[in-house]
This record gives sequence, C-alpha cells and structure tokens, in this order.
Amino acid sequence: MKRTGLVAALALLAAVAVALAVAVSPWWWAAAAPLLAVAATGIHDLVQRRHSVLRNYPVLGHARFLLEAIRPEMQQYFIERDYDGRPYDRDTRSTVYERAKGTADQDPFGTELDVYEPGYEFFAHSVAPRPVAKDAFRVSVGGPDCTRPYDMALLNVSAMSFGSLSAQAILALNRGAKEGGFAHDTGEGGISEYHLRHGGDLVWEIGTGYFGCRTDDGDFDADEFARKAATDSVRCVSLKLSQGAKPGKGGVLPGSKVTAEIARVRDVPEGQTVVSPNHHRVFSTPRELVRFIARMRELAGGKPTGFKLCVGSRRDVLAICKAMLEEDITPDFIVVDGAEGGTGAAPMEFVDHVGTPLTDGLSIVHNALLGVGLRDRVRIGVSGKVATGSDIVKRLIQGADYTNAARAMMFAVGCIQSQRCHTNHCPVGVATQDPQRGRALDVEDKYQRVRRFQEATVHSAMEIMASLGVSDPAQLRPDMLRRRTSHHAIATYAELYPWLRPGQLLSPATLPEEWARSWKGSDPDSFSA
Repeated sequence: MKRTGLVAALALLAAVAVALAVAVSPWWWAAAAPLLAVAATGIHDLVQRRHSVLRNYPVLGHARFLLEAIRPEMQQYFIERDYDGRPYDRDTRSTVYERAKGTADQDPFGTELDVYEPGYEFFAHSVAPRPVAKDAFRVSVGGPDCTRPYDMALLNVSAMSFGSLSAQAILALNRGAKEGGFAHDTGEGGISEYHLRHGGDLVWEIGTGYFGCRTDDGDFDADEFARKAATDSVRCVSLKLSQGAKPGKGGVLPGSKVTAEIARVRDVPEGQTVVSPNHHRVFSTPRELVRFIARMRELAGGKPTGFKLCVGSRRDVLAICKAMLEEDITPDFIVVDGAEGGTGAAPMEFVDHVGTPLTDGLSIVHNALLGVGLRDRVRIGVSGKVATGSDIVKRLIQGADYTNAARAMMFAVGCIQSQRCHTNHCPVGVATQDPQRGRALDVEDKYQRVRRFQEATVHSAMEIMASLGVSDPAQLRPDMLRRRTSHHAIATYAELYPWLRPGQLLSPATLPEEWARSWKGSDPDSFSA
C-alpha cells in the first residue's frame, strides 16, 4: 500500500502542476514535466513483472541499477589501492602508461607492498652487477627442420584478433611492432589488411575455426594457408590449441557482427553466425598433432612453426613429447598461455576455474622438454599478465625464452580497463567494431606509445638482469627468484619446483614420483581423458 500511495501522490502532484500550467502560467510546466515523468515511471514499475525490486520500491529502486552500473568505475577510481586492483593494479597500469608516453616511471618513498607477506617475490641481486647491455637481447626461433629462423624480441604483442580489436588498434600495434622490431601475433581471426599495411612482423595464429584458411565447410584449406603464409610479413605460424581465458571452450560470432570486412578476412559468409569449435578437426591425438605441425611448416616454406596452449595436465604435455620423440618432429616454439590470461571474454566459471596458471604451466612444459632431451630444439614463449621488466625476468628464470603481452599492449594504445571489451562499447576505441568509437584512437600517436612501452620494458628487464650479475638471459638460474612462503621463511624457485635434468625422463627410475606417474600414463596416441 505504501508503494501504491507514493505513486498516487506523485501522480496527484503531477496533475496539480499540469492544471496550474494550463490555468495559471506556462512556467508551471517546468515542474509538471518531471513530475509526470516520475509518475509514469512509478506506474510502469508497479505493473512490470521483470524486476521485483522495482515493484516493491517504484522509482527509488532505479538507484540500485544506477549504482550497479557505475560500480566498476567507483571501485577503480575511488576504492581500490594502488597495488591490489584486479585484473591489473593501478601501479602496473600507471607504469605502462608512463612508459608508453615516454614520461618518468619512477616511484618515490619506497615500496607500498608488504615484503613480509607470504607470496611476496623478489630477485636475489649480485654484489657484482654487470654493465647493462647496449642492445636488446633477441632469441633465435627455429629448430633443425626450420629453414627460415626468426629472431624474436624478449617482449612481443600477444594474440588479439581483428574483430576483437578495432582497425585503429591493430594498425597502431602493428606499426609499433614494425618501428620497434618486435613481433605481432594476429590472433585466430585471420590476417586483415590492417595487419599488413605497415609491414610489422607477424605471427599468424590459426585456431579451431581456421579463419583465413578454411574451406566452405570449416575445414583447413592447405592451399589458402600456403598462399597467405608466403606473405613476407608472416614470419612465424602458430596453431592455437587453447587460450588462458577459456581453455577448452569454443566461441560464437553472431551473424550481426559478421560484416563484409570481417567475412572477407575470416573466409566466412557475410551476415551468418560463425562457430569456433572447442576442438580441432586436423588432429585428435598427440602423434597427429606433431605431424600436422610438420605439415604446417612445410606449407609455410620452412618458417618457424609452433603451437600455443594453456596447460591442462602434465600427462597431456608428456604425451606430446613422446610423440615428438617417436616421430622425430618438434615444433620450433611453444607458447604457454597462463590461466590468468584475459583478452578473450568467457563465462566466469572458465575465467576463474579452468586452466593451469602460467608459473605452473611453464614449469611443466619447460621440464617436459628438458626431460626428453628436446629443450634445445624448441623455444618457449609465454603470455599471461606480462607487463613489466620484472615480469619478463621472472618468466625467463622460470624457463621461458621470450614473452608476449596482450592487455599491457592494450594499455599502451589507450585501454583504461573499463572491462567493456565484449560489449562493443569500449570507451577509448580499442576493443570495438563501432567506427565512431574506433575513430577516437589516433594511430599516429598510439603506435609511438606501443614502441616506447616495449622498448622501455625490455630495457627495464635488461637492467634487472644486469643487477643479478648476468650478461645473457641463458645465465639466469631458478635460485635468483625467491618467494616468501610464510612470515618467517623464504624459498628459492630451485626449491619450490622440481627441475629435471636433460634426458631424465628417459630414465624413469630417477624421476620424482609425480613425474614418473605422469610419464608412465602418457600415450603418444591418446590425450588423457
């Protein structure tokens, strides 16, 4: 009755105001119009059946939806502290912005982190630091079957497709990669003209939809793949098995989003819904996978060929390694994507609870390759919340050869972490296909920010390595990275994780128990159930 009385009172006031406006003065419309609007809203709230809170609290209940809509902004700008925001804290975002703009990235007055809190990590510096190298380190990618190896930078642009990102964002990232001399992963959405316009080095990624090299029924088109892989800008080709944001889950691109341009890039019909399956057609066993990698490399004219995955089980990784040994086929690189990766929107259950975090996944892949004696033939790249020089050095110590960054590169081109990527309403024109929003991103300015961010971040990594007393990333050791395991105990990464010796998996009697169990249960002709 109270809620009905409130609406009735508003309606009465509106009626009185209308009467006064008609009989006394038109100025009363200034009061009548808003009162009428509020009264109409209240009546609508009472009769609608979708929102219970509005039926019980007509008009006032809308405040709940308003506060819910602005909650992320309130949280980011007024509540979160500089060092504990999610997915990226303000300190990290500010560091990326400052380096991208070429401004000072120094922090005064000491750390804000609690260095005695369990989980805190730090590097063990040397009493005798080395001079900082003048030239950025690079990694030669290309095994014994590769005829056209590629020198990879320590930090590159991770996989983000045209369609997920705007044309302007792709142009800025690619030109930044061109000017800075690092690689740009296309993502699984195909090679667009925006990837090619400035001639930046590309890693062409192929996913389960085989976009850009697919037949009419969605299978892999070898001829189309070979033709596009021959493009000068394509320096490496990669098969995506899974990604950190949603491992084991496919995707659906609604027909309304399949514009003529996206249809042309992805080799799909315009206006029709396109499904990316959660599995590949080209292989179903580890042995078939490595054989397909060899076929891709041959079709690509000997260019470096590899695959990307978010690790699921150690047994699966070891099954792939057994297939490599038996077939004498190795990829030129493997990119390990951590479960903390996030440029692909996905259901909360997948984002939070599916997939192995990067530290553990990298440890599995690095040790598996080392244990079967193939580590020297395969380079390991990593992706998953890499944004600073310390992130790069940490991953190199843990077993990686190079790193890729997606969200940090988005920050460099202007992303403000509004987390509206999946709505097409990105406020800064990065993750949208809305041409009006996309035009807000100025390519001439943003490509320079991409270049400056990558250059400054790699330089920071090189400064850290020099402080550790090493002159080359190959000299980094697990004991150089340490973690506080309790308020009164510290352990090195050499102690926290098992580190297999070269070839140790081939002598199972010497293996740690969990590795011996996984090795025994792995099958080159079957992935674990």
